[in-house]
Order: sequence, then structure tokens, then C-alpha cells
Amino acid sequence: MSISHAPPDPDVVTKSPAPEAAPAESDADSVGRPELVRLVPSSTRRTRVPRWLRRTSGPVLLLILWQLLSSTGVLTPDVLASPGTIARVAGDLFSDGSLPNAMGVSLQRVAIGLLFGVVVGTGLALVSGLFRVGEDLVDASVQMLRTVPFVGLIPLFIIWFGIGEAPKIAIITLGVSFPLYLNVYAGIRGVDAQLIEAGESLGLSRWGLVRHVVLPGALPGAMTGLRYSLGISWLALVFAEQINADAGIGFLMVQARDFLRTDVIVVCLIVYAFLGLLADFVVRTLERLLLQWRPTFTGR
Repeated sequence: MSISHAPPDPDVVTKSPAPEAAPAESDADSVGRPELVRLVPSSTRRTRVPRWLRRTSGPVLLLILWQLLSSTGVLTPDVLASPGTIARVAGDLFSDGSLPNAMGVSLQRVAIGLLFGVVVGTGLALVSGLFRVGEDLVDASVQMLRTVPFVGLIPLFIIWFGIGEAPKIAIITLGVSFPLYLNVYAGIRGVDAQLIEAGESLGLSRWGLVRHVVLPGALPGAMTGLRYSLGISWLALVFAEQINADAGIGFLMVQARDFLRTDVIVVCLIVYAFLGLLADFVVRTLERLLLQWRPTFTGR
């Protein structure tokens, strides 16, 4: 530790008096000279803040600011209800059973649409990614259709399927299929060629290569596509439940819009966000488990 030439500091204590300056001093004479020891008060030591506390500080500050603006009248109830009002309305909606019933209907629609979308998107990706003829027949058509906003197809779906549950499921299925197709197809095409050559040298058949090399290699891309598709499914649900719905979270939002109930609208938006985060957590947990056990799929 080097000695500073700054003025004397009351927090600096020397172990022994410094010797008088000599006309000349060699390196050997300076060896063993007592150094200054800086005493750092324990109160100034930096305490490590838990990460979960830092991550939650932003939303908490936002809620405090929101409540403050509502209390001072800057935000009127007609523009945006206060957090306290929203919490009370959410409790009322849960107690009378309207919100749990709406959540059940919306979850059912998302589950059915997601199931159909996974089957369609994954099936097309396997056909296009594993077979050259399938790529020539499927990929160009899918790439063309995915550029069409699926929300713009709502009027056409109403004409085809009516105003029941079918157009709602069709919109969710369409929104889920394309991102899953793109990620699974990219995962299949992105498998390392050396792994395929190694599998061929070990005598694996074409089906063996697909099962032990290609599909495990495409698994990370497939899980990424599934997470992205889940987000699209909730976005599609918001639009789907505007089609003459008589139940669901979107139905509650339409009723609240007609009666200018911003508190109910915010509650529904929070429920949408909560369900989306819950679904993403489930998929991330499944992804971690599958990637952990993926070496057992590859075989030798």
C-alpha cells in the first residue's frame, strides 16, 4: 500500500513515529517501514441489498406514485382508478364469482387454441424441416401467410365460423402456429452437421438420426417458440373475446367499457398479465427439466 501525500487525516493512525527524512535513501532502507493503516468505520461499509428487493422496488415505487397522484386529484377515477379502489373491486369480483368464472372460460379458450396451434405449427415445421420436398411445398406458403396480421382475419373468421367459440379458437390457433413453426424449423435446420455425421458413422438410420440427434438438438428452439407462442395466445385472446363474447375476461372488459368502469378494466388487465406470467413460468420450468434430461434422449 502506497503512502499518500494528502494532509493528515484524523482517521489515519500510524503504528510508529515516522523517521526523519534522510538525504538519500536506498530501496533496502525502505523495506520494513511501517505503513499507514486507514481505519474504515463499520458504518460506511456497503451492505449488499438482496436482488429480490431491488427488483420489487420499481413496481412498489410506481404503485406509491400512482396512489399519490390519485389522492391529490391529479388522476381522477374517470381517467384511472386508484390502486386501493382496484384492490377493493378485485375482491368484490372474486367474492361474487364473476372473475373466477371469467378466468376459467378464458383459460379454456387459450388451452384449446394453444393445443391446436402446437399441433399445427410443430407438424408443419417437422414436415418442412425434415424433408426437402416438404420444405418446397410448405415453407413458402407459411412464410407468406405469417406476414398477414392474424387480427385482420377476424371478419373473415366470423363469416366462416359465425360468432360462437369457433372463431375465437381459430384466432388463437393462428396466432400460436407461426412463431412455433419458425422456431422449430430453425432449430431443426440449425442442428450441427458434425453431430449428424457422427450419428451416421455410428450406424444410425434416418429415423434414428431424427430421434436421437435432430429432435433433441431442436428442443431449445422449440421451447423458445412455445414461450413466444404463449405470449401471442394471450394477445390473440384479447381480440378474440371482443367477438360477441358472453363470458370470459374480455367480456368483463367490454361491459366495463360500456359503463366507464376503469377499475374493472384495470383488474382484467392485471389478471391477463398474471395468467401470462404464470403460463410462462410453467413453460420455463418444463424447459429447464427437458434440457436437463436431454442427454438421455441423444443416446449413442
